[in-house]
This record gives sequence, C-alpha cells and structure tokens, in this order.
Amino acid sequence: MYRYDPYDQKIVDERVAQFRDQTRRYLAGELTDEEFRPLRLQNGLYIQRHAPMLRVAVPYGLLSSTQVRKMAHIARTYDKGYAHITTRQNVQFNWPELKLVPEILAELATVEMHAIQTSGACIRNITSDPFAGVAGDEQIDPRPWGEILRQWSTFHPEFAFLPRKFKIAINGAKEDRAVIQCHDIGLELKRDAAGEIGFRVLVGGGMGRTPVIGAEISAFVPWQHIITYCEAILRVYNRHGRRDNLYKARIKILVKALGIDEFRRQVEEEWVFGKNGPNTLTEAEVARVAGHFTTPAYETLPADDAGYLSQHAANPAFAAWTRRNVLAHKVPGYAVVVVSLKDPSRAPGDVTDAQLDLVADWADAYSFGEIRATHEQNLVLADVKQSELFALWEKARAANLATPTFGLLTDMICCPGGDFCSLANAKSIPIANAIQARFDDLDYLYDIGDIELNISGCMNSCGHHHVGHIGVLGVDKNGEEWYQVSLGGSQGNHTSIGKVIGRSFAAAEMPDVVSKIINVYLAQRQDGERFIETVRRTGLDPFKLGVYGEAAVKERKQNA
Repeated sequence: MYRYDPYDQKIVDERVAQFRDQTRRYLAGELTDEEFRPLRLQNGLYIQRHAPMLRVAVPYGLLSSTQVRKMAHIARTYDKGYAHITTRQNVQFNWPELKLVPEILAELATVEMHAIQTSGACIRNITSDPFAGVAGDEQIDPRPWGEILRQWSTFHPEFAFLPRKFKIAINGAKEDRAVIQCHDIGLELKRDAAGEIGFRVLVGGGMGRTPVIGAEISAFVPWQHIITYCEAILRVYNRHGRRDNLYKARIKILVKALGIDEFRRQVEEEWVFGKNGPNTLTEAEVARVAGHFTTPAYETLPADDAGYLSQHAANPAFAAWTRRNVLAHKVPGYAVVVVSLKDPSRAPGDVTDAQLDLVADWADAYSFGEIRATHEQNLVLADVKQSELFALWEKARAANLATPTFGLLTDMICCPGGDFCSLANAKSIPIANAIQARFDDLDYLYDIGDIELNISGCMNSCGHHHVGHIGVLGVDKNGEEWYQVSLGGSQGNHTSIGKVIGRSFAAAEMPDVVSKIINVYLAQRQDGERFIETVRRTGLDPFKLGVYGEAAVKERKQNA
C-alpha cells in the first residue's frame, strides 16, 4: 500500500498544527461559529445531533494493521469504544470532544492518516473496488490510479471551494463493485484495441435528492491524460455550477441542464488548454506510484487445500460461512474473506475497539497486514490461505465478526440516521435492527438468496437507498418519522434507480412490509431468479398488491 514520503508527512503535520490553533481560537471565542465552520469541515469535523463527528479518510478503502490499531486506540481513548465504517470506505467517530479533535488528528498523522477533504465542497475520498488486486475478474488494478488521483486532488487550490461536494470512483474489474455510475465522475479502466490502458469516463451521476445515472462523456481517455481530463470536467463545473441553490449545486444538475453533448463540448474545449500540460502523466510517475502496490509473497499452494475441504465437509456452520463470506482469489490456495460488521446487536457498520484490535491481529497473522473497508460497510481480509480459514473463522465467530450473511437481506447498508445525524428526517438504525430481528433464520435467508436492502434517514442518501433492491427512506410527515419504500434499484454493471411503490409506513410496520415484499418474490420467482431479476420481470404491481392489498391498489389507480 502507499506510504507517505517526507512531503506528505510534512503537509499533514502542518495541517494538524494549523487546526489545533484554529480550534483553540474558536474555543476561546476568537472565531465565530460561522468563521469556524469551513475550517472544521476542511478537517472532516461535523456537528451532529449530540456531539461532533469526525470522518477519517481511507483512500480507496485500504488500511494497514497499524492504522486499524490506531483506530481502536482512538475509539477507546477519545470516543465511546467503537467506530463506524461508511459507504465511502471511510471511518467515522461519532462522539469526540471538540477540544480533543486536534489530538485525534495528531494521533492519525503518526500512522499516515488524516481527515482532510472528507467533508466540505471539495473533491472527497477516492473510492474503489474493495477486492482490487485479488479479484479473478480484475482487468487492471485500480489502486495505483486511485492513489494518483488522490495525490492530485488533495489540497488542489482550484477545487477547494466547489459549488458542492464532488465524488470520484474507479473500477478495474469486469464487474463494477465501486458503483461508478452513481458518482460525479466514474472511471472504468480498460484497454483499447492496441492494448493501451485508458479510462471510460462517466459524469453527472449521483444519488441524494435527485438520483441520476451518470452519462458517458468519453469512451476512452488515454492514461496519460486522465488527470487533465478530470481537471477540464471540474473547471467547467466550477465555472457554471450553481452556488445560489444548495439543492441544485451538484454537477448532475449542470449536466442535465446543458445536456451531455453540450457539456462534453465545453469539457473538450477546456481540455485543449491543459491536455499536454504539467499534469500529463509519465510512465515514470505511474511506475513510482504503482511500486507501492506490489504483489504479496504468495506461496505456491494447491488450488483446494485438503484440510480446508475436510473441515468444510465436517462443520455445517463453517461451511455456511465460507459459502457467503469467503470469495474466490485469483491465486490458487488463497481466499478473500469478508469480515461481517452486521451483528444484529449493533448498528450496521459499527465495530468496537476490541474488534478492531482483533482484526489488525488477524491481518498480520493471515493477510499480509492489510485490511479493506467496503462500501457495504464491512471489512475484508484479502489474502487468506485456505488452510487457515478454519482458524480465522473460529476467532471471528468468537468476536461476533462472522455473521454468514454477506450479500443477503440482513447484510444491509444503513446510514447513522436520526440517532446521530442532524440532517436526518428519521432514525435508520432501529429500522435495520428490527428487520434483522425479523429475518434471523439463516436457512430462510439462504432460500431468499442475494438481495440488497439499503436504508437512508433522509434524501441525502448516505445509505444509498436509491440503488438498493429494496430501498428505505426516512421521511418527515407532520413531525413524525415515516418510511418510504422503493424497489428495483441496483448497483454494479446494471445500475438502476429504484421506484417508490406507494405511501410511506410507520416505523412499527417496516418489518411486516419487508416480509410482504419477500413473500411476493418467493411466490413469483422463476428458475432460481434473484430478487432483482424477478422485480424487473414482473414490474412493481405484484409487490404493490402484496404490500397494500387489492382495495388500496384500486383506490390509488382511481385517484391517479
């Protein structure tokens, strides 16, 4: 993984000292709330419902065991003993004391971490495939390119005060696991007919109040020019993006207003000035960054370890875990392990300080000292020998980190919602926990099969409800918390935005609503269809009927 050079460390250390003084001045009354706000946002600090929240950057989701141990230490020392993994592969602390935040940032700097550009109207954390480098369907490793883009975008003076936040995702595999179609810029690594590396570029995607699937602005940008092309996109956005209306400030609104053809024309026109400028990449620069992402010292192992196969056959619980949470690795004899953060007793994505310490230990013992954070709010050990899976499973199960439900209904994405976030219309965590409690039968979950349920507490869509097979959105109705349900959303190569099925529901109704939706699916599915395939084949009408009943559906049609 990438390691700081002296310039990186100096910049981060100087930022810590700067924010320490800014915080001191604010607490002394020398800075107003309005003056302090942009300063704290530049350092990842939000003011939430009950306390500040600090969002720590995890570029493209990659962490070392040393960094994870530091997360555990911070959770123990400065927070309430846990951290939260976000849908942008970052880490959040929900209870830091404001006066101690500079101390947290100083601690982070000792392990090459920071909270810079995790908030505010700037280029945010670059996200990518959590299985980068190990997935069998990978065509080009996206991690070096993610790091190149991170270095370019960090502290970029021209893009420090954009009209609105700006998110970039990059994918290098056949299957899109980075949701690139729902980002301000989505990048797909590919090769042209001559075998040269380049990028398919999408622009104007996003969720939030106005969900949009990104449009292709270029089928192929040569690798040498990916920074300059992204700069051209951002300059057009910075010039024309709306600053008079917060809700219409994202680039997706500008692309829609201009049309993709006119937006492309303006980008191409802007690109002329920088295409061959100083930010044109060289082979030497790419090699410098790529040198940090070396192949681990894999052993030559049999494709199917005899001990692993024997334990798999003898232990049904272990076999269930391997079927869901263990994925194929491109190197024979190794496996990719999803460490589940979906224990029903906690909020989805939460992990305790003790668990973080354990994961760091497991990474050192079994996975070359590296951990990945996923956008589904889990952790990944990417390089585990098959022969060591059983030992790892026993330890993970004892620590409540082996819930064997990866990709199933209860492996849900869920934002912190109204329990923490001051922007939320409704709580998310109690809804997630109630649904998890309803669907606690593993055999039933396995029969339902692959399904994605995403929950957001407001239209900002931090829980990515728009692209959930089942999406749940918290809404405010006359000061009360209600929940709107959508179906048919999906991520991946066939990303789609879900459609609302009808009126919203009270919190107590939500487990029953999800049960009714699942019952319709089980009655309607054909030939082993996944949930999303059944929804696409049948449309929403059977599900509306199953949820609302015949009389209610007829009444709505009459009133339509």
